[in-house]
Amino acid sequence: MGLFNRKPKLSPADRPPLATDERVLAWAAAGNGEGDGVVVASNLGLWLPGRAHRLGWHDILKAVWSGRELTVTPAERVAERDGYLVVADCPAETYLLLDPGDLPHQVRARVTRSVAYTAHHEVPGGAGRIAARRVAGVDGLTWTVRYDPGTPAADEAVAAETDRLVAAARASTAPVDV
Repeated sequence: MGLFNRKPKLSPADRPPLATDERVLAWAAAGNGEGDGVVVASNLGLWLPGRAHRLGWHDILKAVWSGRELTVTPAERVAERDGYLVVADCPAETYLLLDPGDLPHQVRARVTRSVAYTAHHEVPGGAGRIAARRVAGVDGLTWTVRYDPGTPAADEAVAAETDRLVAAARASTAPVDV
């Protein structure tokens, strides 16, 4: 990028309340139909307009770049079970980025890098995706299950099979003593 093509710095008014160890990687002015704002990617997560907190990279189930719009689907924590969380899709949020710069690349790279393990499994009455995610600044992995629509997540047989599948996945990813 040439000297005269550089994007201006993020203004203090648009800068989110970063944590002490957090740094801005990329940003872009955005609009989502409800007013304008700024989307900011940091080493710890994604700041979206209208949100008072950052979404950790591990809390983003899906991010899609169309070439003009960034669509982010955050995870909603539905239940906490022994050793894992059950999550569901929050409504997708779409932002028009007129000068995206490196933001779409950073979002894709960071979300992808947070995934350490993922597998889709059948369970009684449906199916679900088991994932292990890296959380910035935290040792180890965070395990989640996202059930497919229509799967009876509260059913005892589903919970028991999910417990078994998560335990097997954890065992298969555990470091082996040398």
